[in-house]
Amino acid sequence: MEKAEAANRLKRYLNRVARAIAGLLFLLFLPHGCSDRGPQPGSQTGARVNRRTPGGPPTQILAVYEAWFGHPSHISVASVGYSSQDPKVIGKQIRKAKAVGISGFVVDWYGYRQPFIDHNYALMQAAAAKEKFHVAMMYDETDDEGGATDEAIEDFKLFEKSYLSADAPGRQAYLTYNGRPVIFIFPKTGHTDWNRVRAEVNKWTTPPWLIDEYPPGTYAAAIDGYYAWVSPGEKGWTADGSNWGEQYLDEFYGTMESKYPEKIAVGGVWASFDDSKASWSLNRHMSARDGQTLADTCRLFRQYSPANNPLPFLFVETWNDYEEGTAIEQRIPPGAHAYPCANPGSTAAVDSVKTAMN
Repeated sequence: MEKAEAANRLKRYLNRVARAIAGLLFLLFLPHGCSDRGPQPGSQTGARVNRRTPGGPPTQILAVYEAWFGHPSHISVASVGYSSQDPKVIGKQIRKAKAVGISGFVVDWYGYRQPFIDHNYALMQAAAAKEKFHVAMMYDETDDEGGATDEAIEDFKLFEKSYLSADAPGRQAYLTYNGRPVIFIFPKTGHTDWNRVRAEVNKWTTPPWLIDEYPPGTYAAAIDGYYAWVSPGEKGWTADGSNWGEQYLDEFYGTMESKYPEKIAVGGVWASFDDSKASWSLNRHMSARDGQTLADTCRLFRQYSPANNPLPFLFVETWNDYEEGTAIEQRIPPGAHAYPCANPGSTAAVDSVKTAMN
């Protein structure tokens, strides 16, 4: 048992290191029990609740969204073509996403650390409400070793008061699952004690679901589900960018199905990765392969999320992260009416995007 646990700890450590070196990262829910106050740390019912009801709503497609353009620490507005503080731009982006079947943006949010992004999140939530669109927060964990947990607790209090209270502007646009808000977690160095955070958010009138990046770690009992994020898999990054993540996605879907059926599995699709424009660049590259990377990640999602037994959510990674080369907003062909993977029975949407990327 000790050897097995040591091996598991090593695997988790290597996975964390790979994520930190890769800058990867980035939808959803599963109840642990019947309590209206949400799952408690350590509670596991083993109930199968990570699929949509047969004949019910299809998979909901969500796109990860960055709200930092216009801030001096990121690439210039001139490079991207817009500021994240422009309400007209936000409205246009929402309408474009809706037109291809994307129903919500998951916005990277830093709490008190980034007032610029907090302001832009507020604009997004208000705009989403007007456009009958969804929005959700992805909490970007601090890498402060000593104060990560206390900071997360205070940030979550701020978010509940500002965006989830009954009178918060645009509150009706916030993404929910079975009546409860969904919060995603973008992990960094793993210093946050999520058991403590869970205990605090369980005090909310409507406790949120907490969805972390795969794989499960130390605080799995406090987490309600996991999402797949851009990863080349065990073989790592290659100079030619040929590792597009097949092994990683196979492991993610298979493991969530066999070992964590009581947790929410959020699928992931991506078109490419290239962090050469980022200030934190580590020269990581995943080739688009003339659109085949997008097609292959969609194929795996369809394989593990068939139309008659679909997963509840799918992450598009990403809508507009130009610094890591994953943005798809400018790759969607004019007049497109479906995002790849939106229709499990058709490849037309994938083919149209592949053509635009060539």
